[in-house]
Amino acid sequence: MKAGFISLGCSKNLVDTEVMLGIIQQNGIELVNDPAEADILIVNTCAFIESAKTESITTVLNMAEYKEPGKGKCKSVIIAGCLGQRYGQELLDDLPEADGIIGTGSWNRIMEAINETLAGNRVVINSQNEIIYDASVPRIPTTPAYTAYVKIAEGCNNRCAFCAIPLIRGKFRSRTIEDIHQEVQQLVDKGVREIVLIAQDTTNYGHDLYGKPSLAALLKDLCQIKDIKWLRTLYSYPKFFTDELIDLIAQEEKLVKYVDIPLQHANNEILRAMHRPDTKEEISTLLAKLRQRIPGVVIRSTFIVGFPGETEAQYQELKAFLEEQRFDHVGIFTYSKEEDTAAAEMPNQVPEEIMEDRYHDLKATQSLISQELNQQLEGQVLEVLVEGHTDEGMPYGRSYRQADDVDDNVYIEDDTTSKVGDMVKVRILQGFTEDLVGELADV
Repeated sequence: MKAGFISLGCSKNLVDTEVMLGIIQQNGIELVNDPAEADILIVNTCAFIESAKTESITTVLNMAEYKEPGKGKCKSVIIAGCLGQRYGQELLDDLPEADGIIGTGSWNRIMEAINETLAGNRVVINSQNEIIYDASVPRIPTTPAYTAYVKIAEGCNNRCAFCAIPLIRGKFRSRTIEDIHQEVQQLVDKGVREIVLIAQDTTNYGHDLYGKPSLAALLKDLCQIKDIKWLRTLYSYPKFFTDELIDLIAQEEKLVKYVDIPLQHANNEILRAMHRPDTKEEISTLLAKLRQRIPGVVIRSTFIVGFPGETEAQYQELKAFLEEQRFDHVGIFTYSKEEDTAAAEMPNQVPEEIMEDRYHDLKATQSLISQELNQQLEGQVLEVLVEGHTDEGMPYGRSYRQADDVDDNVYIEDDTTSKVGDMVKVRILQGFTEDLVGELADV
């Protein structure tokens, strides 16, 4: 038997995919990249916002075409992940092209789903979200050999008014420091040089196990692992960003000076409506502290425009905040009305055309800031992890200033020797809105 897997959505979903791949392979099923060769096709879906749900359903329908004679030999199409967890039997009833559903809390039952559907049964396997993988679970990394994601916690206890993740992924639950250490050591032993720690809210790590936020304790432990080059943490919420954590990032060489801190807005009324625990003033104080105490820190954030009730004045306050704070990287999203969330029932939903105008205006504002910040890097030397080559053969990669998949690239001119996975010193020659161009530095 052969299986193909399509993973959609975030890096947290990708880890679930890699764990299910490990279980499938352990059970003697061959993994293939070409869907035309697969007897089983599994789509690990995303349901975060409406566009992600649409992409997930379209992908499932596309995979179902490989059941047709002459196009493929598929006998079973399984919907895994968030979409299946959220909609269950309703989704299976609406999509006769699919044969089974396995939710986010049931990844360990993937073989049951495969066997049932191959036997001709249409099944929904949606357990309560109470489990999280550990270091003993087989896992097949799909990222390049030099980098890997490690999920340190699952679920979320925040109840942001716009977000359905707690409904899908369940309550926040952490892995132990010892178990995470074991997995990271296993990855490093296989040649991984960059470890990226992820969770829905990484700064809340350990609260459930140790009675207090314990991300700093985890990072201290992981920094003892000898061959880690970069240790990066994503999705760090402001509420539990402690002084201890700030000082550790500043002092520990292996911790990249990169802070990903989703803020979502800068107007206090909108923040309260979003059920966010922070005020604009508290956020500004934290950002100032990060910049003061972590030399060279890079700060990434995300913001939502068009949240219900957002006035023009409130949007302008958000825009002014970006102009004042000058973030290195920013993700901007229009509000997506998600069923069963508090925001979906709020009055004064912002018209789509106004949201789009604000989105493009804020993108243009941030583009100018990004270009100016990148131009200020001209002349500096950065260590770059080479990740690929252009069609013309030019190497490109990331410095500590860029996270995988979401940030820009550094292109290295006149470099004919650097290979994927190399770490090289690059002098920046030009900074653009999204990318940097440099040359190998003689240092």
